[in-house]
Amino acid sequence: MEWLGPEEWQAVALSLKVAIWATLVSLPLGILAAHVLSRRDFPGKALLNGIIHLPLILPPVVTGYLLLLGFGPRGPIGALLEPLGIVFAFRWTGAALAAGIMAFPLMVRAIRLSFDAVDPRLEEAASTLGASRVWVFLTVTLPLILPGVLAGAVLAFAKAMGEFGATITFVSNIPGQTQTLPSAIYTFLQVPGGEASAMRLVLVSIVIAMGALLASEMLARRVQKRVSGT
Repeated sequence: MEWLGPEEWQAVALSLKVAIWATLVSLPLGILAAHVLSRRDFPGKALLNGIIHLPLILPPVVTGYLLLLGFGPRGPIGALLEPLGIVFAFRWTGAALAAGIMAFPLMVRAIRLSFDAVDPRLEEAASTLGASRVWVFLTVTLPLILPGVLAGAVLAFAKAMGEFGATITFVSNIPGQTQTLPSAIYTFLQVPGGEASAMRLVLVSIVIAMGALLASEMLARRVQKRVSGT
């Protein structure tokens, strides 16, 4: 990273921080949502599925604006959290929230496919032996879906690294505080002589994105081999 300037390195480091936190925090919720969509039938299931995947359809700016309305200083959720010292708007935590929401559908889809590939009879057999639902999930289901969980986490991480529209709308573009890698590229392209810095960050983005995609492909193949038994 010696060929990156201080401002460029700040943007890369902040993007990594945002993407890691967005992935780690959303992963348990992603597993839960995928389990519900795969294993449960209930009224409103289609609506829940639509809400989870809504960020894939809405323009990212709309998602960011909705987050600003809800989690901003005057928003209903933001006003409740601010006395507790929890602030999202115009903070890196808000960037992580926005990135996590935008990446959540990709994570859920990958994990749900893994749940669908697991034969429910294996879980039922473990239950008949006296194991609790939690123990069945931890000892039977989770090991079988683990490659899908890892693939979903990698996809979510890559999406969070590249999120721009929702992030810049919700937390703005403050250098050193909320300026992630995509917003830094945008900023450098707006100033004379910034093309070189933008190109360096573009190369970093390509390396990270390709690494994530290759890792996801490898994990997807492992899932296929596990399902086919080869």
